[in-house]
Amino acid sequence: MSVQKEEYDITEKAQASVSANSLTSDSESLSHNPFDDFNESERWRKVYESSGYEGLSKFDPEFTWTKDEERKVIRKIDLKIFLWVFIMFAFLDLIRKNIARAVSDNFITDLKINTNDYNLGQTLYLVLFLVSELPGNLLSKRFGPERVIPVQIVLWSIICITQAGLKTRAQFIAIRCLLGIAQGGFIPDNILYLSYYYTGAELTFRLSFFWCAIPLFQILGSLLASGVLEMRGLHNLAGWQYLFIIEGFLSLAVGVASFYLMRRGPTQTGESAFHKGKSYFTEHEEKIMVNRILRDDPSKGDMSNRQPVTFKEILYTLTEFDLWPLFIQGITGFISFQTVTPYMSLILKSMNYSTFLSNVLVIPSQVLLLINLPLAALLSRKLKEKSLCVGIANVWVLPFIVSLVALPTDTNPWIKYVLLTGILGLPFTHSILAGWVSEISNSVRSRAIGTALYNMNAQVGTIIASNLYRNDDKPYYVKGNKTLLGFTCFNIVMAVATKFYYISRNRYKERKWNSLTKEEQVNYLETTTDKGMKRLDYRFIH
Repeated sequence: MSVQKEEYDITEKAQASVSANSLTSDSESLSHNPFDDFNESERWRKVYESSGYEGLSKFDPEFTWTKDEERKVIRKIDLKIFLWVFIMFAFLDLIRKNIARAVSDNFITDLKINTNDYNLGQTLYLVLFLVSELPGNLLSKRFGPERVIPVQIVLWSIICITQAGLKTRAQFIAIRCLLGIAQGGFIPDNILYLSYYYTGAELTFRLSFFWCAIPLFQILGSLLASGVLEMRGLHNLAGWQYLFIIEGFLSLAVGVASFYLMRRGPTQTGESAFHKGKSYFTEHEEKIMVNRILRDDPSKGDMSNRQPVTFKEILYTLTEFDLWPLFIQGITGFISFQTVTPYMSLILKSMNYSTFLSNVLVIPSQVLLLINLPLAALLSRKLKEKSLCVGIANVWVLPFIVSLVALPTDTNPWIKYVLLTGILGLPFTHSILAGWVSEISNSVRSRAIGTALYNMNAQVGTIIASNLYRNDDKPYYVKGNKTLLGFTCFNIVMAVATKFYYISRNRYKERKWNSLTKEEQVNYLETTTDKGMKRLDYRFIH
């Protein structure tokens, strides 16, 4: 065999390993090893050395472990890392959504504001949340999520508590702005943090449970609010004031605990923001974590977990247009859900339901969402299908939106309630999109920035959604519902178009790659300046 032929075989192995990124299931990681070839493993070792990758000492291309050992490690990650991330996110959602429950207790009347003022406060909150996403994510990348995230939780908890003192429109708007700044960046921070521990396929599936915190804590929040809001008049305080105080202090406790419970990384699980203690994992388990992650995606070691992202790298990520179909769906994909959510209690109140019922009647929709969310992710995982499974959310919503538009305004309130419940109980495929961005990034740099940009686009969608139900359109929001119908139809088409886009991109790359001679392919791998998903030897999952 010639040297050139030998090099080409190496090239084929490298291409196969990169193309297989994020396509391996949990059980496949034992047999999938892109470092089987010595030259390939040494090329990546140099990358890890130059980046200062914190797991380099545990990197071992020849290291082996059993399936039982891997399952044990994954269970420990789930219990010691993911479970606390889930709890932290649950309190983010509890605090950012409690305003929707507060409005059922005459919050708007007490502050002498109207629906448009409420929309303005929510819009500014979302704008500041959006603006803070990337800076927050960059701070976390530089100083570590185990430091930045607990600080965020403490800050937003204090802001939540101070909402109990709101008296004017100006104060309401100002406090919503502060809350948006404090909470921005939290979600992409945690996605990046979890990507250090999980393979691509595992991360997407865990994110479906991550977002289960939304319906679960909306159920608990509604139950809590239905009782707390009945305290109105006790010590001359409104029920919504008690709500902000109680939930704020609960969140504050989680923030303080996070300083001790979050860990620096897979090889640094004895280090939190405040102290160094006993590691969560043995040295053998740490070695399993590092090598299983790198074999799933070698690019996860191309930056250290404290290496900052430069402005130039941000601009480069923005030019990776292959992420844009996912960004577009992040904006438009869930507008119907995002529009109805903050108004559900208010709509029910306008239908003459009591404060208690206005909160309790939200619960069935959250139970439905809690069931549908992981089922959609499980279906995507089993079918190894992302594009079409993302579209399921809007296929589900379509008949409910059509009915809202078609039915007369004097339709029985219980029928409208069922339709609104159906919209809020959709298969929420946000986790598939967010995990998809992380999976196809093919570099830590693109993963850190891309997840932040995706979540920023999701906030743009929420901003649009928060302004579709207008004061002059209530209580039936006929114009708003027609707009939701248009977005729903667009999203179904976009889901299908995204699949065809990535198929065509893979075919284009395949043609370009095969047009090179064997020598040119080897030279490309050694000298190319293409990064991440721009590489010709990279293939997209869809």
